[in-house]
Amino acid sequence: MKKTILFLAILFSTFISAQNFQLHRDFERDHFTTTFEMFKMDKYGNTFTFIDFDYNAKSGISQGYYEIARVIKTDKMPIGIHVEYNGGLGTYDINGVGQMGYTINNAWILGANISKGNAKWGYSAYAGYKAIKNADSGNLQVTGTWYVNLIENKLTFSGFADIWTENGLTEKTVFLSEPQLWYHLNKSFSIGGEIELSNNFAGSLEFKTRPTLGIKWNI
Repeated sequence: MKKTILFLAILFSTFISAQNFQLHRDFERDHFTTTFEMFKMDKYGNTFTFIDFDYNAKSGISQGYYEIARVIKTDKMPIGIHVEYNGGLGTYDINGVGQMGYTINNAWILGANISKGNAKWGYSAYAGYKAIKNADSGNLQVTGTWYVNLIENKLTFSGFADIWTENGLTEKTVFLSEPQLWYHLNKSFSIGGEIELSNNFAGSLEFKTRPTLGIKWNI
C-alpha cells in the first residue's frame, strides 16, 4: 500500500492541487504495484485520495486498495478535523482449487490533524478513532507523515508511519511505514523507490522489510 507525501509537499508550495501516477517493483513479494494519488486544497481544508493495484495473479490485478481522507480546517482553526475511509479487495490462488477472493474490511477514521512545514521540510500527524467492520471492539490509528527536500528540485526524502489496532490493544496492533527517496529528473518524472517496514501486517506476524524500485509521473 502506498500513501506518499504528495499532499504535504503541495500544501507548503504555490500549487493548490496535484496528482501523480507511480509504478513500483516489489522484490520481496515479486509483483508490480501501481498507485494513483490526488490532492486538492480549498478554503475549508484539503482532500487526499489514492488507489493501489497489485499485479501478481494469473488474471492480472490481484489486489485493489483505496483510501480517501478529508481534513476540515480554516485559518482560524489551530487543528484540523480528519475524516478518512479505507477499503479494498483481492484474490489469491489455491493449488488444485483455483482462485479465491477476500475483502479488506471497510474502516472509518475520525480524529484530529496537525501539520507544519515550508518548501524545505514538513510534517503532518493525526490520531483518531478507527471503526472497522466486524471488529469486536473499538480501535484507534495514529499516523505521521514527513518530507525533506535534501537537494532543492532534485532529491526528496518522504514517508509515513502508521500504528493501528484491529481488536483493541491486543496482538492485532499493526505497524506500517514506507520511507521513500525520489530523484527528480524534471518536473514531470522522478525515479527512486521505497522500503516497506511492517509488523503484524498483511498476514505476517513477523517484522518485514520489503524494498521497491519505482518511477513517478507527476501529472
